[in-house]
Amino acid sequence: MRKYFEKDGPLEWLYPVYDMIETMFFVRPEKTVSGAHIRDNYDIKRMMALVIVACFPAMLFGIYNTGYQYYVSAGITPSPWACILSGARAVLPVYVVVYAVGGFWEVLFALVRRHEIKEAFLVTGFFIPLILPPAIPLWMVAVATSFGVVIGKEVFGGTGMNIFNPALVTRAFIFFAYPASISGDGVWTLQNAGSVDAYTGATPLGIASSGIKGDIVRVLSERGYSFYEMFIGLIPGSVGETSTAAILAGAFLLLVTGVASWRIMLSVAAGGLLTGLVMNMFASSASGMLSLPPHYHLVMGSFAFGAVFMATDPVSASATNAGKYVYGFLIGALTVLIRVVNPAYPEGMMLSVLFMNAFAPVIDNVVIWRSTRRRRMRAQG
Repeated sequence: MRKYFEKDGPLEWLYPVYDMIETMFFVRPEKTVSGAHIRDNYDIKRMMALVIVACFPAMLFGIYNTGYQYYVSAGITPSPWACILSGARAVLPVYVVVYAVGGFWEVLFALVRRHEIKEAFLVTGFFIPLILPPAIPLWMVAVATSFGVVIGKEVFGGTGMNIFNPALVTRAFIFFAYPASISGDGVWTLQNAGSVDAYTGATPLGIASSGIKGDIVRVLSERGYSFYEMFIGLIPGSVGETSTAAILAGAFLLLVTGVASWRIMLSVAAGGLLTGLVMNMFASSASGMLSLPPHYHLVMGSFAFGAVFMATDPVSASATNAGKYVYGFLIGALTVLIRVVNPAYPEGMMLSVLFMNAFAPVIDNVVIWRSTRRRRMRAQG
């Protein structure tokens, strides 16, 4: 079939689509000459496939938890299968919309530019539903995905050229354009007509940032949000961000296969813990968020998901080894700082990663400059 799609063939204009299908099943002999690439014995498709597999624990748990929270809001004790089915009915349509809309823009830009269709959106599209509330309207997902793909990636030249993480650009668009649909207590649980009046879908971060006076750990535990419960993840929140345990299972696969940087993951956690300790130094018995134990930050909100999957994006993160430590540390520190200092926006991971995406090239340039300077001085001495 190739001859029909190659140059001077009757379907030449559809070559990017043919190339996408062919490379999905076969390894091509060509070498990568531009854009994102790795020097190893497998190509981008295999790397992207590993990232998707690593996301499966968080996705599957998120589907279950979405259904679970739906029934809990009505005071019903559901069966596991009921939770899975209810969660799937909410989450899978979001995936369909994301891949349909995002895939349309990817193919359109590839056809216009005569470029091959990259596989990177498979990962971006897998991330987007996991970082959104389960009750997000589908039309809003379509608009935000269009913005994330076109403005967040394609205007920069496509895969490997984007400055910011496209999935987080999508989430940021919803946050600033439709804040009522991605903040507050009502968006984290599917609406249930039989919901009991006493039930609220407040997240642990929402409670912690609500001006609590006194022992914040005790208050969280009374609301069913102990450290263990937040680590397991049967709590309200974005679809794939509630279970630190499931996220760590994916992190293990990424680290064993060498796909993600352990330097970034470790430094994000270190930055969050150290900043949390510093905040505790300024806390009093009635300081609320200031007195939150540092290790609680690691299991609350999107900290774990951001550290494992968002901050380690090889395109928008720092590329030098030394730069990765600085990049990751600042992400963790800024996340906790935003949570504590800005109660109106208790979740700081999204803004921290996007902010450091902008500074990643600067960090790498400084690292390279210092390394070159040291080598020049050794050569001259």
